[in-house]
Amino acid sequence: MQTTFQQLFDTYNWDEVQNRIYRSTAADVERALAKRKRNIDDFATLISPAAAPYLEQMAQMSHALTKKRFGKTIQMYAPMYLSNECNNICTYCGFSLDNKIPRKTLNPVEIEQEITVIKKEGFDHILLVTGEANHTVNMHYFIKSIQQIKAHFSNISIEVQPLSEEEYNQLHDAGVYSVLVYQETYHRDVYKAYHPKGKKSNFDFRLNTPDRIGKAGIHKMGLGVLLGLEDWRTDSFFNALHIDYLQRTYWQSKYSVSFPRLRPAEGIIEPNFIMEDRDLLQLICAYRIWNEDLEISLSTRENETFRDNVIPLGVTTMSAGSKTNPGGYSTEPESLEQFEVSDERPAVEIAKIISERGYEPVWKDWDRAYCGVTI
Repeated sequence: MQTTFQQLFDTYNWDEVQNRIYRSTAADVERALAKRKRNIDDFATLISPAAAPYLEQMAQMSHALTKKRFGKTIQMYAPMYLSNECNNICTYCGFSLDNKIPRKTLNPVEIEQEITVIKKEGFDHILLVTGEANHTVNMHYFIKSIQQIKAHFSNISIEVQPLSEEEYNQLHDAGVYSVLVYQETYHRDVYKAYHPKGKKSNFDFRLNTPDRIGKAGIHKMGLGVLLGLEDWRTDSFFNALHIDYLQRTYWQSKYSVSFPRLRPAEGIIEPNFIMEDRDLLQLICAYRIWNEDLEISLSTRENETFRDNVIPLGVTTMSAGSKTNPGGYSTEPESLEQFEVSDERPAVEIAKIISERGYEPVWKDWDRAYCGVTI
């Protein structure tokens, strides 16, 4: 019996999976689309080159399935970057340790200033983000910051360094609703080249992080890969395999997937693999057709036109007006960003566009008051 995802992961071979995806035929795609319930092998077919000519049909199916499961709503959230301090060297990140940039970690006064601006925008769902620097942005800092922030937001998600199961238990008790952790790439053979120094260079520890999150009973987990490092189809298969395992193992939790495409940032590498907008749309539709319950999130990394047009095609969550630097909303508007955003429109404009598409922008869909209520 498998007790961690790593045991399942180790039964797969990157090259074999890649060959399987690229060998898919039109007949395979038609069989996958005709099924009532699809498995992970069908997902591999739907992200294959053979599925590209079926994109219009996939988009129509994705729209119908999303509307049936989630209605015509888009959850709105804002990221708040608490720190750009980081002990890792990552070749694709503006916060990388080897980038000689000013470092900043927000203090309570600065956090309050950020909260004031974000709340004025209308947000009630916040994503807290930091670099990975255990000497400053550690559990003590997280708990104190969450205690300060949770008085203002109904839903708190975090994206920080991988932690222990006990530490995730502490975050759960502190009021964290969701934890996001991205493997970046599931290609073990090249992972070290992208992460040459720091705790993030430990592939297996990061791979097993969602298991620790699941055991801690966190309400929701968010996964994803950094699109542009390795072949997006193969990486996305392994990401879906991971989600499939987690849903079967920690069935009490909810799951979401994000699609960060490599964006310009201080000192980073150029993408090794280019993913076109049409490819990303195919991937979004494939996830929805494969998994009706999966929340699908799209960030301001993507351009305005793409974000506007993809609203009815499978997405359930969108960020808006994002700042990717600590203090970016109020105290340090010119400090270093983790990456450049592409869609710089204010949140109120995004909400208006969502409404014009016939969808409802949802600023709040969860309240701590409902926790533990028996109906």
